[in-house]
Amino acid sequence: MRLTTENTAIVVDSTADFPQARERFPNWRMVPLYVRFGDESRRDYVELGPQEFYTRLRTATELPTTSQPTPGDFLSAYEELGAYERVYSLQLSAKLSGTFESARAAASQVGDKVRVVDTETASAAIAILGFAIQRRLERGTSDEEIDELAVRFKREAGLIFTVDTLEFLQKGGRIGKAAAFAGNLLHIKPILTIADGEVLPLKRVRGNQKAIQEFASALTESSRDASSLRVGIAHADAPAREHALRALVVAVRPHAQVEVTTTLGAVLGTHAGPGTVGLFWFDDPD
Repeated sequence: MRLTTENTAIVVDSTADFPQARERFPNWRMVPLYVRFGDESRRDYVELGPQEFYTRLRTATELPTTSQPTPGDFLSAYEELGAYERVYSLQLSAKLSGTFESARAAASQVGDKVRVVDTETASAAIAILGFAIQRRLERGTSDEEIDELAVRFKREAGLIFTVDTLEFLQKGGRIGKAAAFAGNLLHIKPILTIADGEVLPLKRVRGNQKAIQEFASALTESSRDASSLRVGIAHADAPAREHALRALVVAVRPHAQVEVTTTLGAVLGTHAGPGTVGLFWFDDPD
């Protein structure tokens, strides 16, 4: 089957940090995860935006918790896309959340039209993969080509991020092998990545400037300066750091396309914490 934007849809969950998905692309939908403050549960981006979330987080006496969408949440999205013959559902790493399993359970109820992808990543990286699929749909593509793209994306896409403290990752149980970096040493910045679907430590540096230098090294060592280089930037209530990363990209990869800059939503913000900043890249010549 020849896949196009007319017969193929893309579903992301809210951890793609791309709340304007449907507004930008008529064939896209976003399924929100949930954030709970005490007994109050709200849908990520839909009922709780980043600005309100970080304001509440900074004064909360108890950290919020998060939960995945139900299979019913995904089923509603898939049924809403009933006019499409194929749906690609791009989910947060299965090692970080049960979201992928919820999507897969829902997909099993609508035959074989939905293909659920464990992106093995998070945030703007998921959106970048979605954009790459969308470009192929716009010119016409196939399941085989998209499958090959997803495999290459998992192998080649770059991701590096830093947090102000590992406290949030620790409390949320998402710290993985980065646990050895725990400890609040003054001005020490852990440099982290997501590889094979889990959070992994790269190194520790002192201060934000050193962290930005590490981002620059990672980008230059694993990419080429070309218009096919697609870049994403995400931050957790840290606009100055987002601006610093944008300047970094312009300086070291001036021909790259910054496809998305976004604020981490409430779900990822719960686990990463305020001050987090991440850089994502993928070379896609299509």
